[in-house]
This record gives sequence, structure tokens and C-alpha cells, in this order.
Amino acid sequence: MNFGPRLSRDAAGCILAHSTRLAARALKKGHVLTEADCAELAAAGIDSVVVASLDTRDVGEDTAAERLARSAMGPGVLTDTAFTGRMNLYAETNGVLVVDPEAVTAANRIDPAITFATLANHTQVTGGRMVATAKIISFAVPGHLLEQAEQALHGAVRVAAFTPRKIGLVATELPHLKASVLDKTRRVLEDRLRPSGSTLIGEIRVPHDQEAVADAMRKLISQGADFLILFGASAVVDRHDVLPAALDLAGGTVRHLGMPVDPGNLLMLGTLQGLPVLGAPGCARSPKENGFDWVLDRLLAGLDVTPDDITAMGVGGLLMEIGTRPQPRESRRRSDRSKVAAIILGAGKSSRMGGPNKLLAKLDGKALIRHAAEAATGAGLAQTVLVTGHLAGEVGAEVADLGLTVVHNPDYADGMAGSIRAGMNALAPGTDAVIILLGDMPRIDAAILKRLVETYRSRETGQIVTATADGKRGNPVLWDKRFFEALKSLSGDVGAKHVIAENTDLVAEVEIGPAARLDLDTPRALLEAGGVLPRHATPTSKTTK
Repeated sequence: MNFGPRLSRDAAGCILAHSTRLAARALKKGHVLTEADCAELAAAGIDSVVVASLDTRDVGEDTAAERLARSAMGPGVLTDTAFTGRMNLYAETNGVLVVDPEAVTAANRIDPAITFATLANHTQVTGGRMVATAKIISFAVPGHLLEQAEQALHGAVRVAAFTPRKIGLVATELPHLKASVLDKTRRVLEDRLRPSGSTLIGEIRVPHDQEAVADAMRKLISQGADFLILFGASAVVDRHDVLPAALDLAGGTVRHLGMPVDPGNLLMLGTLQGLPVLGAPGCARSPKENGFDWVLDRLLAGLDVTPDDITAMGVGGLLMEIGTRPQPRESRRRSDRSKVAAIILGAGKSSRMGGPNKLLAKLDGKALIRHAAEAATGAGLAQTVLVTGHLAGEVGAEVADLGLTVVHNPDYADGMAGSIRAGMNALAPGTDAVIILLGDMPRIDAAILKRLVETYRSRETGQIVTATADGKRGNPVLWDKRFFEALKSLSGDVGAKHVIAENTDLVAEVEIGPAARLDLDTPRALLEAGGVLPRHATPTSKTTK
């Protein structure tokens, strides 16, 4: 291919390299110039244009892209029409993308003008999702180079379709594990199985005992299960722990224990009567992607997973996007001097109050927001941040004398997450933990906050410390700095309850009674508590939106 400037009058049959505007129309990049085009260019005073002209052995960009893409196509892959030197490949059905990385790399090294890109190998895909694209950079490539790329890419991309399986679930129980956690685990697993069309045909909950687990596995197979998943109440930490010992006892084989993926390290892979058995790590109770997904998806797509496959997952196995997990093996360093701050959420519109801002309502002669602020400032914390939003001026005025750090969340109408993020961003450097308080919980006092801090400093499991009322979790909640990024990444108006649910092994609870679940969202609740509704907003409030 020849590329460069050419006199307009001599450019017929060439490919225009750059879009060019004429008086009445525009000639687009890639347009093959005609004699009429050339005459019009000359008449417009455009004496030369930059063009590409093909040799007889060159293959045009669209044809080249199509040939490259079709060569790479394997089972389960569809194509579309080539355009501007590009042709895309799509998954024909739900399944797992399987790519030959060496083939793709070899094709991409033949010539810079020949490129082929895919999703990450073994990505779970749905029917219709784009999985790869062939793109020719220049307007044409030499035919012999294209042939080399076609040979290198032959059948390099396929989609292994999911095969619906009948899943048997064994869940072990210990006193500390609530039934609600097991219920959620089942729901999360059912959601994971849905793309493959697999179904959970039975769940057996048994004591955390190898004999009981072995019996449950045999029973589920007798009921028609062709795939077993085991959730232990306690993590597998040794080859002779309960789950692997149970698989041995049942006559199965432990193929591999552990994986270089975090979250997901404590996974067990095995077989029983020729059927796959997965011992799930604790993180699989969460819907967030983790190492369990990587193995489960491949097995559901009929792909064998070997110990070598698992041990090769380390590169890319640190799933940093999972912000709800603390850093792996990070040492715990706490002391009586650890810096604990508080964030008071005081930005909401009080929509359930029917008009007035509930934080300005009076209880025991003080605004609700003042109760929260005095509790935080009286607890000896390193910093107290108040996040304002609706009626920011009035809310801030109620606590102006308490020396708070006040930050405004202009997007308060979008939900609680934005206020948490604003508060987190206002924390002083070196903060070790933060207590997040709701501004409408007036029975939370300084003594309660001090108990949360004492628990945090004294317990290894207290990376999250939550107040409870009769065993039910409520507010406030203390968060170790390991969860700061997770808090900053929240969205919407759902708060951080799911982060707690995904890290139950790191939670410590402090029973404080009804105060943990008392919030005054409605006029009736406020009046029943002895409160007084605030007056409607003053005109100055308009400037604080």
C-alpha cells in the first residue's frame, strides 16, 4: 500500500485518508475517490489530498477484518458485518469465553496494522455480548501477512455453553452462625446459578461435623444432585479440616485446596462418584465476584478445572475492585492511641416527616441533630464530621458551638451514599477508624460510642463494630480503616448493610438496647417519643440547597 499526498486530479480510485469538506458536502475518511470527486476537489481549490492506494496483493481493511474474525471463530461465537476496518465477535449463548492467549499474541505480533482483542480469558458471558474484535489499523494489509494472522488465530475464540446442573447444597452450622446468614447464602448461590440454568434441588443443614457432612453429600446424590457445593460454618484451614475430611469419608477425592485469588483463598475442589464438589470460601456468601466464581463458572460450562489451572490464577487474582474486603494478611495494629473519628449523617430531606426537617425537631429541649453532635463530641473522639444537605444552614446553626468539621453534600437528594462519601473525604489523615451515626437517633449518647471504641480496640474480630438491640443489628457502626475504600465506593440510598453481611467473621456486636434501632422518621414516631415538630423552613434555607 502506498500512502501520502497526491494531486487531486490524479487521485481517482484512491482511498481518502482524512475527511475533507467541500462547498455542498463532505467526503469522509475512507471514501474511495471518483473522477467526479477529484474534479470537485480541484474546482474547490484543493490541489492535493492525502490518500492510500492499494497494491494488487493488498487486502482492504473491511475484507481483512472479516477474514481475521472468521478465522478466529470457534463454537458458540457469532459475527456481524465488517465496517471501518473492524469486525466484532459475539457470544451465541450464555457460557464461559475460552481464548487461546498464545494464538492471539502471535497474531498481534505479525504486523502492527493487524490487531485482535478479546475479553479476559474465562470471562462469564451472556448471549449477544461482544467477546472479541478484529481491527485493521491501516486501510489495507499485505495479503501474505493476513494469511499468517489467519493461521495463527484459527479457532482461537470459543464460548463454552453452560450446561444446567442439579445442585445439592450442604451447609454446616455452628452457634455463632445465624439462620438468616444461611438463608442469604442460599439466595446468593441461586442467583449465581441462574445464568447457567442450573437449579438448587436440595439443601441440607447439618452440624459442623465430618460424618454429618459426608452423610448429607451421599443423600443429595441419591436425590439426583449432579454437582455438590459445601458451605462450612468455619473456614477450611487444613487438609484434614471438616469439609475435606468429610469428602474423604464419603469416598471422594480432594483435588486441590486453596487458590491464589483473594477473596477466594480458602476454596476446595474435589469429586465424589465422578461429580464435582466445591467447598466454598466464606466470601462466596457475598454476591461480589471472587475466586469461587472463577471455578464455578468453568465447571458449569463443562470445562475441567485442574490444580494447575487454579495455581495459574495468581496473576490478576488480587481482586482490588472488591472494596468490601480488608487487605489480605494486613497486620492489625491498634492501641489506646488509635484515632477514631465520627461522621454524623445530617443531609437528608426527611421525606417521611411530611415537610419539616426532622433534624430540627426538639426532644428534651434540644434539636435531634444536637443530640447526635453532643454524643460524638463528648466521646473523646479525634474528629467529628457533620454532613449537611437539606436546610444546611439551619442544621449547622444548631451545632455551631461544638467545634465540628461541617461539610456540605450538594447531591444529598441522591441518597445516603453520597453523604457517607463526603464525610469520609473530610476525615483527617491518619484516621484509624470511623463511627457513622444517623442524625435522627437521639438516644445514642457518648457512653455508647465509647463502648464501641473500647470493643474495637480490644477484640481481634472487631474490624466492624455494630450496636444491637435484643441481638438485632442497628446503628451506629464503627468501621476500621480497612473498609474506608468500601465506604467511599457506596452508591444510592442503601447504606453499608451489605458490607457487614459480606464480612460477618469480622463483626463484633455491642448490645445497647432499643437505642440502636430508634430513629424518628415520622411525625407520629417523634410525638410518641415526646418530641416537638420543627417550624417549616425559613426563606434563608433556599440558599443552602
